[in-house]
Amino acid sequence: MLNAQTQSITLYFRESFAWSKYILDTLYSMSLLFRLVSGALSFWAATSLISGVTVIGGAKTYLWVAFLFGLINGFIGPLLKLLTLPAILLSLGLFSCVINAAMLMLTARWSNKLDVNNFWSALAASLIISIVTAFLNQLFKKVTK
Repeated sequence: MLNAQTQSITLYFRESFAWSKYILDTLYSMSLLFRLVSGALSFWAATSLISGVTVIGGAKTYLWVAFLFGLINGFIGPLLKLLTLPAILLSLGLFSCVINAAMLMLTARWSNKLDVNNFWSALAASLIISIVTAFLNQLFKKVTK
């Protein structure tokens, strides 16, 4: 049988674990939300800087396009990068920019809200999206630490 002090310590750790799990779940959902918003902001930056890429609509449309781009990049992107691994290695990683542009063009094909005129616009836009997203993710990591 446990004494009162041991029981109170055990209860404290159980409550602390429950709160830490809640906090971690909240941070994880905030992280997903932040990634979606950062994707939308990066698409806004790309459409502002590149004339060949347009998003038809407002903020909800940017969120939708960012969500769809994330899904395509998450499911099809790794498979395509695995299949083109020799080209990526031979080009010292530069071919992955071509794959990202292809993912952006595929997103435009599957969404009627995103319009990409040509491959070069997609390549420039994918570079801007990558840079802005990486910057915002680093900023988010610093804020959450």
